[in-house]
Amino acid sequence: MPFHIILITFAHEKNGYSIKMRGRQKLSLLVLLLLCGQMLQAQITGRVIDDATEEPVPMATLIYKNLGVGTKADAQGRFTLARHNHERLVISCVGYETQEKAIRQGTPSQLTIRMKPNQLSLGEVTVTSRRSSRYRRKNNPAVELMRKVIAAKKQTDLRQKDYYRYANYQKLMVGLNDLKPKDFQSGLLANKPWIIDHLELCPYNNKLIMPLSLEETVTERSFRRDPHESSNNQLAHRITGLTNLFQTGDLVNLVSQEYFNDVDIYQDNIRLLRHPFTSPIGRDAILFYHFYITDTTYVDNDKCYVLDFTPSTQQDFGFRGQLFVMADSSYLVKRCTLSLPNVTGVNWVEGLYCQQEFSRLEGGEWVLTRDDMVAEMAVTDFTAKLIVVRNTARSHFEFEDVTDPTPSLESREADTSSAAFEEFRPAPLTSSESSLGLLVERIEGTRGFKYLLAAMKALFENYIETGSKDQPSKVDIGPVLSSISSNFNDGLRLRIGGQTTAALHPHLFLKGYYAHAMKSHENYYDGTLTYAFSHPKYLPHEFPARTISFQSRRDVALPSDKYLDTDKDNVFSALKISEIDKMLLYNSQTLTAEYEQKSGLRLAAQLKTEKVNPIGNMTFTPLTPLSTPLSSLRYSEATFSLRFSPGETILETKERRRTLHYNAPVVRLQHTVGLKGFLGGQYNYNYTELEAWKRFWMPMSFGAMKLRLRMGAQWNRVPFPLLIMPETNMAYFLKSNSFDLINNMEFLNDRFVSLQMGWDLNGKLFNLVPLLKRLKWREYIGVQCLWGKLTDKNNPLLAENSASGVLMYFPEGSYAMDGKQPYWEVAFGIHNILKLITVEYIRRLNYLDLPTAQKQVVKMAMEFKF
Repeated sequence: MPFHIILITFAHEKNGYSIKMRGRQKLSLLVLLLLCGQMLQAQITGRVIDDATEEPVPMATLIYKNLGVGTKADAQGRFTLARHNHERLVISCVGYETQEKAIRQGTPSQLTIRMKPNQLSLGEVTVTSRRSSRYRRKNNPAVELMRKVIAAKKQTDLRQKDYYRYANYQKLMVGLNDLKPKDFQSGLLANKPWIIDHLELCPYNNKLIMPLSLEETVTERSFRRDPHESSNNQLAHRITGLTNLFQTGDLVNLVSQEYFNDVDIYQDNIRLLRHPFTSPIGRDAILFYHFYITDTTYVDNDKCYVLDFTPSTQQDFGFRGQLFVMADSSYLVKRCTLSLPNVTGVNWVEGLYCQQEFSRLEGGEWVLTRDDMVAEMAVTDFTAKLIVVRNTARSHFEFEDVTDPTPSLESREADTSSAAFEEFRPAPLTSSESSLGLLVERIEGTRGFKYLLAAMKALFENYIETGSKDQPSKVDIGPVLSSISSNFNDGLRLRIGGQTTAALHPHLFLKGYYAHAMKSHENYYDGTLTYAFSHPKYLPHEFPARTISFQSRRDVALPSDKYLDTDKDNVFSALKISEIDKMLLYNSQTLTAEYEQKSGLRLAAQLKTEKVNPIGNMTFTPLTPLSTPLSSLRYSEATFSLRFSPGETILETKERRRTLHYNAPVVRLQHTVGLKGFLGGQYNYNYTELEAWKRFWMPMSFGAMKLRLRMGAQWNRVPFPLLIMPETNMAYFLKSNSFDLINNMEFLNDRFVSLQMGWDLNGKLFNLVPLLKRLKWREYIGVQCLWGKLTDKNNPLLAENSASGVLMYFPEGSYAMDGKQPYWEVAFGIHNILKLITVEYIRRLNYLDLPTAQKQVVKMAMEFKF
């Protein structure tokens, strides 16, 4: 339904006065608000619910009988439609009895419409109300029909073909949702008459929205069974809107794609909102859902049975919706609608609706042609509501294998023009979507916006840009959160850093910092010069990275800081759970080359020389009799590593890259060779490490389990700084893939195997407790094990090593593990407290007799999860 408001302005000069421009704007906005208010008063809003259960009835149709105009309820049964007194409103929905309601002068503007399920008989298939006294799977016609549907899906799954390719168009829009006149009375959008040009009525929820960001992508997807090969060739891509104001603006769209990705009902689990949802035609669908045959209808002239389904436990991660199954022997799914139950355990989402359409091609193939999704989100009652709309259309199907690997469609690499998408768009862009460039220009011209933008960039990107609207930033200052930190040796540390961008040089990049210690009066630095062989848009680590870099660093750190996935000087990482009295001063120079492929393969080679000095309660004292402590050690080494992670989605930030998810196991193999005599290196050694990581989606909405295996060996005799130290987390805040109750340098090994398991149950158990399921808490169980061994050649306590000039006395608080007794710690957590807070109780199970042992700890984190 189109949305039109006539904007009227007045200027009166006959009586000797005139309204200036600012006055005109205020008057214009006043008229706008009055018109909006009148429009809302002339509307009827409400909900359509099931008369028996009072659950919302999604996508019900409401039409004025004599006028032929109306609307459709959203996924939560909510609706808004124009008020027409003295008319009869007809309300209908598949599976429910149609009813009429007279709209009179006294009819309230807020309605609750109760729909009664119908009962029909269709020969061999019985159509009944979903609301029986008790649901049974045995002798249930709906269950028997679903067994046939699940069995038939193998015949129509495209992955059963020897070859296929098709064009996939996707449009992803993010905007403000459910706007009201009061939203334009204060804040950034106050007194802006031009805002009316960017408002529209959303056809999916009948609410006033304002698009903020739009991403369009056309991809050719191809698959070959033998030899197995699949590819996604991007033909056209463009992003418009407010995200272009941020150098990491692609992050918003990437995250949106990751959370609102394609829905494939042919998979047993549907990954959506970064959670596994059981598919209504998946392997476990019969046990997970309740199915009801409720009606027959025609979809594109095809007669279909209508099956309603809902999760057995409403707060589990599942859908409620409808399947339209062909009423013939094929049992093909013609249409599928998915929505979230009203009491779902998903956070922040007020409503989510997805509809998929399947069609038969001329060759008889059954394919998905349309996939539309809309999600309405709200973080709090006092923040703006958002809407995400994803429209997907598939076309240009081909099933004849070709030997020519070139795309069948004309390649549109780097094509960002709107015309590149016209062939594939199922519908033209709306006027608000087409004018997003104008919206950005108008918002940039708003008073105070540049200061607000700078503050947002510093907060979310952790860097402050030095550019302007017309001049891209050539140097970014930061990281902001690492400007102030402290440790036992330096006391308060003040630090300033920055990095150059591609706006200064397209291939050459400089990054570094300078820090000053107030207590020790030491000065520290870290500088890296990188040459990128690729053409990064902003920073050299953009995927796929192909770089060579040289780094020079002088700074203090814990040996375990190398495992941190954030800056060691980050204000949150600097807070420790126990006293730290041992550190090292590193003075290193490193040459690194890396090469990445889009397939997920990363190769890296590194040459490093490093001098280390002991700080605090640590000395480098050789076992040789009458030896005096050494002031420093120097070692030079060459490292070669291989990492393979196919299907990995990478988030590029200004600090570093992060992995969003893993579709396949991550495998990393690394070997380091010590080079005695090279650049002053004092030791020969060989260290090998292997790592594998995998996440498993558990069936029946039992969440996800993460497994990580690491093993390594130091093959030569080396001093203790070159032995293997566990990956520890000494901070109060949780960090994945690390031991939380092993102290700094507590165990020194030359052989180790670690296994880490974490199971997030997504509230599966809490949902069985009536009071707890209202809180939407999610339970977590974690187990971590470390087996370590110190071979005789590296054990300083053995008499045979007492005269070694290589081995050194261990620092106080460092021990060799018992090779027959692995270290264990367990964690029990409650996630999703107030939808943001994670709290875990962690307990150490053994090695409790050591003086440094800490038996238990409680740690927390802030996590934004759906």
